[in-house]
Amino acid sequence: MRSKILTAGLVLALTAALGGVADARPGGPKLADPHPCPGQPGFTCSILTVPLDHTGRVPGTIGLPVATADNVTAPKGVLLFLTGGPGQGGVGTITRIAKQRLPEVAKDYRIVMLDQRGTGPSGALQCPGLQAQMGSSDIATPSPDAVRECAAILGRTAPLYSTDQTVADFDRLRQALGVPKLVVDGVSYGSFTAARYAIAHPDHVSKVILDSVLPHHATASASLYLTGLTAEARVLRAACAVAPACGYDPAEDLAWVVRHRGTADGVRIFDTVVSYEFLDPTYRNPQAGDIIGALHEARDGAPARLDALLEAYKSGGDDPASFSAGLHAATLCADQRFPWGSAATPLPLRQPLLSLTAHTLPPSATWPYTTEVATQQGFIQSCLPWPAERPGSNPAGPLPNVPVLLLNGDRDLSTPMEWAREEAAQAPRGRLVIVPGESHSIQNRERGHAGRDAVISFLGSR
Repeated sequence: MRSKILTAGLVLALTAALGGVADARPGGPKLADPHPCPGQPGFTCSILTVPLDHTGRVPGTIGLPVATADNVTAPKGVLLFLTGGPGQGGVGTITRIAKQRLPEVAKDYRIVMLDQRGTGPSGALQCPGLQAQMGSSDIATPSPDAVRECAAILGRTAPLYSTDQTVADFDRLRQALGVPKLVVDGVSYGSFTAARYAIAHPDHVSKVILDSVLPHHATASASLYLTGLTAEARVLRAACAVAPACGYDPAEDLAWVVRHRGTADGVRIFDTVVSYEFLDPTYRNPQAGDIIGALHEARDGAPARLDALLEAYKSGGDDPASFSAGLHAATLCADQRFPWGSAATPLPLRQPLLSLTAHTLPPSATWPYTTEVATQQGFIQSCLPWPAERPGSNPAGPLPNVPVLLLNGDRDLSTPMEWAREEAAQAPRGRLVIVPGESHSIQNRERGHAGRDAVISFLGSR
């Protein structure tokens, strides 16, 4: 659409036959300022202007960077690939996804990516205190002052970074591309937005891919990260059983270390183990630090290796252009449901309701961690002092009756496979593929090809 000059008649013909490249309706959304994406040959970059508030309550607009593949006549139409976080941009990664990771898909589909509102080099929300303390972590505990600083910076615009607004942006993009339907493919938080788009606009999706799945219906259990906490026992034990077997129980080691080092270190250990999976999904590679061995040594009275890993994986300081901690907080605090309810719950009621929930949790709900780790990690502590605001919607119904592929690694601790099974139960035409030995983000980071083969097969079928 932006890399080729087409006559009006040809534009309309392509729109009807192939999913099109421009919105045919006068006055509809447009992609402005098309130009070659710097350093990414084969892709055109442009700007999509969207309302700041799709409800019309707050005036103004936002310009969202968009990257589109130049194969405007792709035989199977447009695939919108959605990145995660929330907080990651997308435009800068389109070459990696389309040419390096999914070249087979890129032959048949026109791949499109965007910097979602509040992300990317030109649009990232800037919250210096939160950025310094959390960076790209879900789990690191921020200070209340850093949270309040961020909320004050965003002011009345804070609720406008909810998934509801982002989903509305996606449909403006679909209209600007002139296509009646999209294949929507999302990774991690992108799976949440992909599912929510499919629910909000079922007539405009043909297929959905949910990779490293965050269930679309937010719950208090998810905000406490209970599934992720308890999944560590399963994952570490499975890793320890691979030959040559460890000969000890890494979950018991983890539980012992957490209880003997206290809550603050418990949160740091949780954050470190989840971050560690991105480097070493075996959890035992000595060159990466061998987190299982380090925990075992710490239990035996030699904590030096574990302490070194905690320092090496310490969260904070990431460039907002690559991951905006401010956007991460604004979106989660609007979208999620907590032990105190939604974003609308008054601040004075939140801590008492959180404490009540904590008192009712059995030890099994968080083991090998503790209840205190669950209530002190970043999902909770980012939103506990966040100002009361209008919450985002929280659809509890099933996904639409379209083909859905769900992918998850069995070693994933960011979005454990238990979440993928939960979401698969909400997909009438869903197919769940668990990829053995792999961790988070199958399409982007899988070492083998089994998960990507499932994607290729799914997108190649009618």
